[in-house]
Amino acid sequence: QVQLLQSGGGSGQAGGSLRLSCASSGNRYSSTCMAWFRQATGKEREAVAIAAPDGTARYADSVKGRFAVSFDDAENTLYLQMNSLKPEDTAMYYCAATTGSAFYCHIGRALGAMNAWGKGTLVTVSP
Repeated sequence: QVQLLQSGGGSGQAGGSLRLSCASSGNRYSSTCMAWFRQATGKEREAVAIAAPDGTARYADSVKGRFAVSFDDAENTLYLQMNSLKPEDTAMYYCAATTGSAFYCHIGRALGAMNAWGKGTLVTVSP
């Protein structure tokens, strides 16, 4: 599986923007799909955005219209652009990838299928 190196994140204010980066050791076709997850304190990890190699993107309802996932082929990097931030977006964010079935490249199915993970980056959004 690919190796993933995360960067970006940090602190922002409600209504602002942040961008997360996840550099992959492979190209977009090295994985069946790549994804961003987040885990808030005391809550379960949840998928927020999924990117398939064909460019298909899927989002959790909580971030739809505010977050955008993309893959830069020149840099082999997965991005998560987060706009219109809310305090409830505060969490550790993880990028992940899987070489498993594309069946799992959906918001509700992805968590257990990922076999490569970044180390996580903290995003804090103040009111």
